Amino acid sequence: MRPFIHDNFLLSNKHSERLYHEYASHLPIIDFHNHLIPKDIAEDRIFGNISKLWLEGDHYKWRAMRANGIHEKYITGKGSDWEKFEHWSMTVPKTLRSPLYHWTHLELNRYFDVDDLLDATSARAIYDHCNAKAQTKEFSTQNLLRKMNVKYLCTTEDPVYDLGWHQKIRENFEIEVCTAFRPDNVLNISNTGAFASYLRELEKVSGLEIRSYQSLCQVLEVRHDAFHEFGSRLADFALDWFVFFEISDAEADRIFRKAMAGGEITPSESDGFRTSILSFLCELNNNRNWAQQFHMGALRNVNLKGTNEIGSASGFDAINDLSYVAQMGRFLNMMEVRGKLTKSIFFNLNPRDNAAVLALIYSFNDGSVEGKMQYGPAWWFLDQKDGIESQLNDLSAYGVIGNFIGMLTDSRSFLSFPRHEYFRRILCNTLGKDVEEGMIPDDDSLLKSTIENICYKNVKKYLGLNYERIFQ
Repeated sequence: MRPFIHDNFLLSNKHSERLYHEYASHLPIIDFHNHLIPKDIAEDRIFGNISKLWLEGDHYKWRAMRANGIHEKYITGKGSDWEKFEHWSMTVPKTLRSPLYHWTHLELNRYFDVDDLLDATSARAIYDHCNAKAQTKEFSTQNLLRKMNVKYLCTTEDPVYDLGWHQKIRENFEIEVCTAFRPDNVLNISNTGAFASYLRELEKVSGLEIRSYQSLCQVLEVRHDAFHEFGSRLADFALDWFVFFEISDAEADRIFRKAMAGGEITPSESDGFRTSILSFLCELNNNRNWAQQFHMGALRNVNLKGTNEIGSASGFDAINDLSYVAQMGRFLNMMEVRGKLTKSIFFNLNPRDNAAVLALIYSFNDGSVEGKMQYGPAWWFLDQKDGIESQLNDLSAYGVIGNFIGMLTDSRSFLSFPRHEYFRRILCNTLGKDVEEGMIPDDDSLLKSTIENICYKNVKKYLGLNYERIFQ
């Protein structure tokens, strides 16, 4: 019987098979957005067992386990590593047809050479087999990245992060590891207590006082400078919803002082302040020729009981249904009129927004850069087969797919990099089916360049990476 994960997994015809094996399978990985912990890379951590390596921090799996009636003790609680693995193994068969089922078996095969299906009966043997490998130097974080042919990855850090662990990575690791500048916390002025506390952290890392809107902008520029000096060329905004309400700097300063005094911030004041700070940060990105990423449409921490007990990014999030496209258009127009709209990547979480977001952002391409306005890969709840195919189809219909910058992991797991393979197989299968149906020409040169550009070359060019130094 053929193993579930085989050479032609997800490839439905001879054209798809040829495209993947000849043009996509060997390409290096550039992972331009993830949530890996820099300390783990710097210290070349060996997790020691598959539970810590595979289940730690993976809220995708946690959600599925809760849905399967698993007690929190065996998910994020005090259950033993074996018990957590055992309960995940009991859950896996229930995830049939989901990306979790695909990723689980891809990761077991690619890292551990496991062909067996994971379930309650195979769990112990697979656990022991994987643990024997996970304890070795071959399974240190740095070697796991080497194993997957990763050439560049970009973590995501707050401006208060001091870059120390990244500097240590650079000193002893040949793979380029950089970070994106993610200042989400400075936008959340409506929670005045948390906002004031966050500003104290900014003061500490910058060595400067923040007593006004202007001084806040100065400190943010100092931290932006520090990230730029290190080599960062990406900013990241998790906006969830997008608002546009333009106000003067004087009004932004009044709202800032009100918040610092503990006053209640009205929705319109919050919208105005967010617009001002976001436009300032986007100007910094433009002035330094950075690219910027906008993640939109998440409804975070909807289960407050679960969030309070376990924490954020623990599987208690959903898809929002707010309308934001018109507001985002007004913001982009403001930046364009000012001459300050830099390269931008947009991710929507609600699939209903695909066409609207695509049509909007393509209105702001100006011919200065190939693919200046990028429609990002299928994100979060959408990074599964149907979501990836929809993203590719919509991008082809409303945009220019040949300039697409490809896949990322958006993951906290060092075992997540087969998601690039998953994407590449789906891409090649999509193109292969089009060839078979006569929708696109069976032209090797055209198909080869399209696949290589989407999977590797476009993002390499878009981010302006120093390949002479990074790639050997």
